[in-house]
Amino acid sequence: MPFDPDNKIVQLCAEGMNHEGEPEKACQFFQRAWAEAITPFEKFVAAHYVARQQPSVADKLKWDETALRLALLEETETSREAYPSLYLNVGKGYEDLRDFDRAREHYQLAQSFADRLPDEGYGKMIRSGIRNGLERTKDPLERR
Repeated sequence: MPFDPDNKIVQLCAEGMNHEGEPEKACQFFQRAWAEAITPFEKFVAAHYVARQQPSVADKLKWDETALRLALLEETETSREAYPSLYLNVGKGYEDLRDFDRAREHYQLAQSFADRLPDEGYGKMIRSGIRNGLERTKDPLERR
């Protein structure tokens, strides 16, 4: 997924990733990115990274849902390429909160956009996450 390395919000998020071993410092960069983001694209990118630093599953899910909602507003090729990952993150949040029906719904939505993923590396990782999420959230009667 191409991101403009000259975009200030992308730069702040990249700097935050460089400090993820120092969660408080990373969070400062991600929160600053969120505060300075202007476009839906910048806001969805910042929200995605803010989500990664949340102390609870419920808080992470809230930010993951925000990132998804903003990406859906953007409607660019770059944001569309993020849909599978964003739906996967939301699905995992619902699964962790034991809302398996909503989790499965989001995993299915992630699957519906999986054709946008590259065939290597990142794409394989996201497809695997989707497959595993769908398997974990199957109705027990379907597992037989």
